[in-house]
Amino acid sequence: MQYQIPLTDLIKEYDLKLLSDTLNITDKVISQSDINRPALQLAGFFEHFDSDRLQLIGIVEYAFLQKMDLETRRENLRKMFSYKIPCLIISRGMYPFPEMLEYAVEYDVPVLNCSFSTSDFMGEVIRWLKVRLAPRTTLHGVLVDIYGEGVLIMGESGIGKSETALELIRRGHRFVADDAVEIKRVSHQTLVGSSPETIKYFMELRGIGIINVKNMFGVESIRATENIDLVIRMVPWEQNKIYDRFDMQEEYMEILGNHVVCHRVPIRPSRNLAIICEAAALNHRQKKMGYLAAKELDERVMSNIKRAQS
Repeated sequence: MQYQIPLTDLIKEYDLKLLSDTLNITDKVISQSDINRPALQLAGFFEHFDSDRLQLIGIVEYAFLQKMDLETRRENLRKMFSYKIPCLIISRGMYPFPEMLEYAVEYDVPVLNCSFSTSDFMGEVIRWLKVRLAPRTTLHGVLVDIYGEGVLIMGESGIGKSETALELIRRGHRFVADDAVEIKRVSHQTLVGSSPETIKYFMELRGIGIINVKNMFGVESIRATENIDLVIRMVPWEQNKIYDRFDMQEEYMEILGNHVVCHRVPIRPSRNLAIICEAAALNHRQKKMGYLAAKELDERVMSNIKRAQS
């Protein structure tokens, strides 16, 4: 599914000025997160033209247009506008050429102006668009920030996810979402989770009801978004099942094409799940820094065996 955002959102976010003010832009949308600087197109080369992207003219392109003779400039600009580009943005507060405004009306293409430098504006907007247009899904679970690691706690209804999150919040960690976690894939390495706006900061506790985490524990107890670094899947304890006790081979969960480390934690009454989640988060941080406790233990055991045999 391809997501879209209104052009008016971009204008509001970056305080852009609409120069073609006779156009109705309420139905204009953006569907691509990349931006094109149309240097080749201004020179008349339109093969492989990314016409569905935002088109950005900086000082280099502007100077090139200034040196161009009027007839050639009009011809190349007309052809570019004829592709029905989403909009044309001119950076550094530079004013458009008269033919730009002429073709803006003819082809119903908004012309905008920003005060930012070209590179700064391009970088900021691409990052913003990647988040707003990212592929997304919603998963059932609880998302908590534990020692800076985004931990998605999953499991069947009633297994204790919210209660574990509540204990983690009481221990100083930060709450992001309960029950429904909206996840966006902003890069091939990064997943960002948040709460649907309707239930933001709310948590359901069976037997108690609905609580507002922000109001109950304060603003320091919540986060609006958090990267998903680790998944802890709570599963019912099975008496005769053999569980992995050494963690020598990690299990992964695929979310939107990204693979996230996943621990299956068997649940029974005597286990302190909040402490287990804290230990899992700290252990995951150590692994990212290159330290594997299980590997060190294995090396020590093998070293002792070799010394005993010699």
